[in-house]
Amino acid sequence: PKKVTITTLQNLYKNNEPITVLTAYDYPSGLFIEKTGIEICLVGDSLGMVALGRQNTNQTTIEEMLHHCRAVSRGAKTPFLVGDMPFGSYET
Repeated sequence: PKKVTITTLQNLYKNNEPITVLTAYDYPSGLFIEKTGIEICLVGDSLGMVALGRQNTNQTTIEEMLHHCRAVSRGAKTPFLVGDMPFGSYET
């Protein structure tokens, strides 16, 4: 399969074709997404709760997000990868 790009997604949208998205937090889930042909792979800051056992996403750091994005990207080579910005990391 070819790498999914912004152009790929725009063409799917223009042709009124479904765009699939699934969340991954680690290498095995990234590999699963790779094998299923899903177009977009999201690494959400919800990993703070789902993978790290926290009560909410507020404590998830950019370093943790980068760590998990790297792990997912090793498995998910062709999907378009989207990584959340952790709470408060984009505001002053």
